Amino acid sequence: MSRCRHADTCGGCPLQHLDYAEQLRRKRLRVQRLLDAALGPRAPRVRPVWPSPHAAGDAPWQFRQKAAFTFGAGPGGNLVMGHYSRGGDVVVAIEECPVHPARANRIAFAFRDAFARAGLRAFGDDGRGLLRHLIVRTSADQREAVAVLVVARHARELRAPLREVMAGPDAPDGFRRRGEPGAGPMGAPSDDSALLRPQTPDGLLLNLNDRPGPYLLGRETLHLGGAEAVLERALGEEFAVAPTSFFQTNVAAAGELLRLVTEATAGAASVLDLYSGSGLFALPLARRGARVTAVEENRDAVRDARLNLEASGVPPARLRLRPGRVEQVLPGLLRERFDAVVLDPPRQGASPRVLDLVFRGLRPPRAVLVSCSPEALAAELAFAARAGYAIGDVQPVDMFPHTDHVEAVAVADLAAPQADSAVRSSARVGRRDSGRVSKRRR
Repeated sequence: MSRCRHADTCGGCPLQHLDYAEQLRRKRLRVQRLLDAALGPRAPRVRPVWPSPHAAGDAPWQFRQKAAFTFGAGPGGNLVMGHYSRGGDVVVAIEECPVHPARANRIAFAFRDAFARAGLRAFGDDGRGLLRHLIVRTSADQREAVAVLVVARHARELRAPLREVMAGPDAPDGFRRRGEPGAGPMGAPSDDSALLRPQTPDGLLLNLNDRPGPYLLGRETLHLGGAEAVLERALGEEFAVAPTSFFQTNVAAAGELLRLVTEATAGAASVLDLYSGSGLFALPLARRGARVTAVEENRDAVRDARLNLEASGVPPARLRLRPGRVEQVLPGLLRERFDAVVLDPPRQGASPRVLDLVFRGLRPPRAVLVSCSPEALAAELAFAARAGYAIGDVQPVDMFPHTDHVEAVAVADLAAPQADSAVRSSARVGRRDSGRVSKRRR
């Protein structure tokens, strides 16, 4: 039986009618089938899916620390906010979303109601309207929350409804920026009163996105006030996480990913972390003694990673941040030696160019692949196997309960010290041609 009243129409959680154990069983079988098809007799065994942490006797709820909503037009053109319909592109108006933290929902609904009272409209295919998306990032304990409103343009009519929410009766006593007296880390309140202000975020950003299509965020983000990021403490490290940068949405399950990657790279003196985001893997690995090179394109994530490094006490010489596209940065690293490479690409997976540079150019003794797409993982592991790597058991992790999505971690070890001649030739060509790269990014 579904818990959410919108389950029959909303496309966000199509599996919530299934018992949670059955969800996990289906996800493991799906990953195994894809790997069997891609690797044949060399396919690794897929272990049982590691469940998202949850209370005994129940399924996981309120696990998405990044709550994203879409604005649309309802009957008569009135403003609605929700998620896309199952198998369609109609925005289903929602009044509850149990996979989001309660504070994130309250903040989002407060903005929605203020926008509706102000007569604002959703951005449409005709280029009219203003509102596109609302994202609320909370810390795992919900004490901190930062919202980013995505609009087609910076318009005067936004001012009144934004002020209404940000100056409401549960608003903080004025915003404090990072480093000001009385401010907590990253500008968050220094006491526990955040939980008493459920409808007001601790910071507000405005993202401008006038591009047609399904793009969630535009290229320009304005800081309107308060904190620019939440400080996430749930993983043993402190991570500054902006709602516009990449960081795992399910922080509780991300702890299992971190454990798996840490164990797989134990003993590695030099690690290359590709698509490193805000430093989820890079910072803990550097703290444990490895020399880490982290490559990331997203500017907000790079900024967060720098802040995280400064606050961590880890010597900068131990964690080298290399901003830029992986395809563009990797050729310049081919002469270096890495004991392990961590690959955590976006959903579409690593491009053939990146796979070639890693498995036939760098040829590290070990590669750790973290994937949120079983289809992409199957293609990546098949490439690694053809390049002379042996694939160990694959461990899925349930980052998104009630959906078809499943994360997985796989380890690929160089099978023999001597590569076959074709692979050696490809590696040499990759070094000679390192200046020619293709463009691709999440």
